[in-house]
Amino acid sequence: MFTGIITGLGTIRAIEPLGAAQDMRLVVATPWPNTATIPVGASIACSGCCLTAVELGPDWFAVDASAETLSKTTLGSWKIGTQVNLERPLKVGDELGGHIVAGHVDGVGEVIGMTPEGGSVRWRFRVPSHLARFIAPKGSVAIDGVSLTVNEVEGSTFGVNIIPHTALVTRFGTLAVGNPVNIEIDTVARYVARLSEFA
Repeated sequence: MFTGIITGLGTIRAIEPLGAAQDMRLVVATPWPNTATIPVGASIACSGCCLTAVELGPDWFAVDASAETLSKTTLGSWKIGTQVNLERPLKVGDELGGHIVAGHVDGVGEVIGMTPEGGSVRWRFRVPSHLARFIAPKGSVAIDGVSLTVNEVEGSTFGVNIIPHTALVTRFGTLAVGNPVNIEIDTVARYVARLSEFA
C-alpha cells in the first residue's frame, strides 16, 4: 500500500525486452542516496503503478513489466529519459499524508488543460467513461501516483489544483496537454459503488 506522497523523481535509464513476449525490463535511476535499503522483491510505485524491484544498483533499480501492464498503463509509452514518480510502500506507523493508494492503475487518462489560478495551476483531465462515476468533487484520486483532491467534475472530465511544490517534486513539472496519465480511483469509492449494486 502507498499514500500518494511522492518521495523521489526517477528517470528511465534503460528499457530491455524480455524473451519472445512483449514484456520489458525497465531500469530506473533514482535520486535516493543509495538503494541498499531496498530488498529484491520490494514493491515500488512507479508513476502510480506498483512494480517489483528485481535488480538493484547503487543509484538504480530494475523492474519487470508484463505486456498486460504495458498495455493498460502509461508504461508502454515510456522511453529512455522519461521521468517517473517514485514512492516506497507505506510502513506501519508511517504518516498517512495522502490517501490509501494500492498502486493498481484503473485506467489511463489524458491532460486536457492547465490554467493558472492564484498561486497554483488548475489541471483538467479526461478519463474513460467507465471510471468517471468513481470520481467525485472533494474526493480523492491518484494521478501518476500523486494523491490529489478533486475540485470539480463534469461528465468524464475533472479538475485538480497543483501547487508549485507538487509541480517541482513530481512529473507535473514536465506534463503537457495531450499527455497520458495513470489513474487510480479512490478505494472507498470503488467499494461503495460495488455495494450499491446490491442495495
